[in-house]
Amino acid sequence: MKLLRHRLPAWRSVLLCLALGMLAGCTIIPGNQSYANREESDVRLPVQQGDELQPANVRIRPITAELIIDLFKSALPPIGDGTSSARAATASDPRFRGQDPAAVPNYRLGPGDIISIIVWDHPELTIPAGSFRTAEQAGTVIAEDGTIFYPYIGVVKAAGKTTSELREVLSTRLAKFIERVQLDVRMVAFRSQQVYVVGEVAKPGIQPVNDVPMTVLDAVNRAGGFTPEADFSRVLLTRRGTTYLVDVQSMYDYGRTESNPLLEHGDIVNVSDRSYNKIFVLGEIAKPGSLVMNKKRSTLAEALSDAGYINQSTADPRWIYVMRGNSKDSPELFHLDARLPDAMLLADRFPLRPRDIIYVDAAAVVRWHRVIANILPTATMLYQTSLTQWPLFGARQTPNN
Repeated sequence: MKLLRHRLPAWRSVLLCLALGMLAGCTIIPGNQSYANREESDVRLPVQQGDELQPANVRIRPITAELIIDLFKSALPPIGDGTSSARAATASDPRFRGQDPAAVPNYRLGPGDIISIIVWDHPELTIPAGSFRTAEQAGTVIAEDGTIFYPYIGVVKAAGKTTSELREVLSTRLAKFIERVQLDVRMVAFRSQQVYVVGEVAKPGIQPVNDVPMTVLDAVNRAGGFTPEADFSRVLLTRRGTTYLVDVQSMYDYGRTESNPLLEHGDIVNVSDRSYNKIFVLGEIAKPGSLVMNKKRSTLAEALSDAGYINQSTADPRWIYVMRGNSKDSPELFHLDARLPDAMLLADRFPLRPRDIIYVDAAAVVRWHRVIANILPTATMLYQTSLTQWPLFGARQTPNN
């Protein structure tokens, strides 16, 4: 009995040493490691160094009034969000035409177009539409080989010409048969050129190209406009195998009309949905998860509010982080000390970007409690097992008397 009484305190010492050892290595307990007091990332991230991406630690920048001022000075964002592999489509690109009327080309005829040819004072050459025939039924259809047939003249090449150029050709040839020819060529139906508008628009489909120049925004409006799920800043224009990014949101916000190129035959306009514009709120939050930004307009304070704000019983408001991994040059990390309510004024002025991650760290006492909660069941089980009748660690079952 005396030997047993001396061994029980030794067993409790073993348990105590085990507990202290696990506390010293508490990083093996999930959810324990503190993210406080860091000046740079512990994880090496891909950073642009010269022409190559290199792994490196990223400095953590505190969210202060000075940082907010710097952000406001560079408030005009680049076209797009830096997350797309598509090029930015601007009027300065030689592949696109601008809004200058002198740069807008005249419509050129093509196979399938319907024209109306009128020769004044010569009704035998002008087929009237009449009361039972539409202008399209009475018009002249340009054949697949780009030609038309006209009396006295025969076959005439029409594809690739404007209506004015075709009028000159017809007038010159008819002058051999008619004095003082007065001839006019009018468009009846535009059917040879078209663009495709797909994605998040009200009426996706084919939009014909006519003599009125059509830009990306015009094409979207002709298709019924954007749907509620459309991402205004991610309109993809595909032309001859190359995809360009058109930021319609920047046109609305900053008047960037140069990012609204004219469309050509065969262009594909694809309006992306806004599911990419997510931000993630994690850590000690009332409702952790992802939030979809509305037109990329969201602040840190707004995101915390939409997620139910920080968990008042477990969070440490001194350590709120914003992790941005989709920056064009390198990832960015920001830290907000929100011990005082005034810090929410800074949070409300801090703009978020798509794919930003907000993390709220746990309080030190909460991490301690979680360590104890993880250790206690194991320690209790080992202690109860040592009191059984089978030998374990040299112990014996204690007699009842």
